[in-house]
Amino acid sequence: MLLVFTGNGKGKTTAALGQALRLVGDGKRVLMVQFIKGPWHSGEEDSAKLLGPNFKIVKKGKGFVGIFGDKLPREEHMKAAQEALAFADKEIQSGKWEVVILDEVNNAVSLGLITEKSVEKVLHRAHQKVEHVILTGRNAAPEFIEEADLVTEMREVKHPYAGGVMGVKGVEY
Repeated sequence: MLLVFTGNGKGKTTAALGQALRLVGDGKRVLMVQFIKGPWHSGEEDSAKLLGPNFKIVKKGKGFVGIFGDKLPREEHMKAAQEALAFADKEIQSGKWEVVILDEVNNAVSLGLITEKSVEKVLHRAHQKVEHVILTGRNAAPEFIEEADLVTEMREVKHPYAGGVMGVKGVEY
């Protein structure tokens, strides 16, 4: 199955993590490749270690692109996203995982860091190797939504960030 968690509301990565928790509990091996999230530490990393070796998170992103003081050249973000997709493809083809989560891949595509076609190629190859692929991130490409078996759109109703409150540890990261 192809699952897509998208929309402007909070909870896309959290939904994927919930799926991972359920899948690991069912004896599946799950890999999450993070396309945007950068070098900062998050609670999900610690949780993944507790669920290891059946759940692994690999951060490949360089952080937010063009916001929150990002000073990296765009080319570095593009290179990181391309490397993340190549890594995910290699891991999918390895046969080590039943489920692969491409976290924030929708953002990477909508920001032009990687192409829809390059992701579609990986998804096509994944159908033969893994049971499920989960895509997260805002602005999911219409093609991903069309191809998906399950799509959930998170809609922001209220968020502390609108009032100037930065991310809260344990809730946002």
